[in-house]
Amino acid sequence: AEAARLAAAEADADAGRKLSGAEILKKAGAIDAAAGFDGVVQEETKKVNFYESELTPEIRMSYEDTLKKVLPPYAAGETTASVVFNYYDQFDAQFVKVLTERATNGDDDSTALLGALAMEQQNRLTVATESLKSILAQGEPGRMMGAIVKLAREGKIDEPFLLLLEANATQARDAGAHGPAELMDQLRKRAIEEKDKQASSKEIVLIRKLLREDSAAEREKILEDAFTPRDQFLVAGTPENAQRALDGEVPEEQKPMPDVPPPDFVNACKAVMLNFGNLETDDERGDLATRIKTIASEAEVVATRIFGKGMSLREQQDRAWKEQTTSIFDLETMEINAERMGESAPWANPDADDDIIPGFDASGKMKIGG
Repeated sequence: AEAARLAAAEADADAGRKLSGAEILKKAGAIDAAAGFDGVVQEETKKVNFYESELTPEIRMSYEDTLKKVLPPYAAGETTASVVFNYYDQFDAQFVKVLTERATNGDDDSTALLGALAMEQQNRLTVATESLKSILAQGEPGRMMGAIVKLAREGKIDEPFLLLLEANATQARDAGAHGPAELMDQLRKRAIEEKDKQASSKEIVLIRKLLREDSAAEREKILEDAFTPRDQFLVAGTPENAQRALDGEVPEEQKPMPDVPPPDFVNACKAVMLNFGNLETDDERGDLATRIKTIASEAEVVATRIFGKGMSLREQQDRAWKEQTTSIFDLETMEINAERMGESAPWANPDADDDIIPGFDASGKMKIGG
């Protein structure tokens, strides 16, 4: 029986070797059908990118306020071109999709806006090209970086300039010129950093830096560096410290503080989610809302590791009243120190009539007349 089975298997193998490619596929389909499959190869679901995705009612509603700013009627002296120039930074890709949909449906004002936007983009690209030429003319990488810093301080680093750097880097890399491509990448990275410094708070700068980093380990290092408290070498020029300096005394020392306090960072993440959470990205990293949530979760882990489970009541109170009023805990410390010295704090001495504010009695009530 075993010999017969082996002989049958060998015969099937010989027959299989003689089958053509089409016959093999046909036989495989028959086997799938016998096993309960329909033999139909399912096409892989194609991921719909940002530009092909449909606009939802929620997305349209989120741009209602922006539409009111950029669509007619305009104030005296305003034109479509001037409106586009003034609100250029608010024309993100999602908003352009909204305008394109309106223009397709016959809205002439949206069509005019898109035309003005195209002209403004062309003008900015021309300026960006001239700026890049002036930077490359510096010759040395160090001087080029200095020119980038100067450009940022003048407010001339915008999206067209960054896109131009990226396009030049890609073109050089495709041509096999890896040295120039690396230089363009470095210039673009420095331009982004300088642009963030000039235009954003520390919290937003940190968020942008984290969004550009794909490695979770690197993001953790960035968060640790931002959240770790540091001694303040320069003390704020408060009137009290100025008086101490005139009197020859040492200025009051500041408590070590992080570059970006975790509560401020969390609030910034919430603001970004509220204003830009509807934006999607055409890559594998996911939409902006998902990435911000991931970053916020990573920040919570790092902050807990550094500071523990949240802030104490005293820390919250000190933070809320910092540089505005005197903390009740500071008053308590002053009272304890006074008692140790055999004295009493003015507010703790019931017999200190001399310290009563003129016009008020010991109970704090205002005295009228004699």
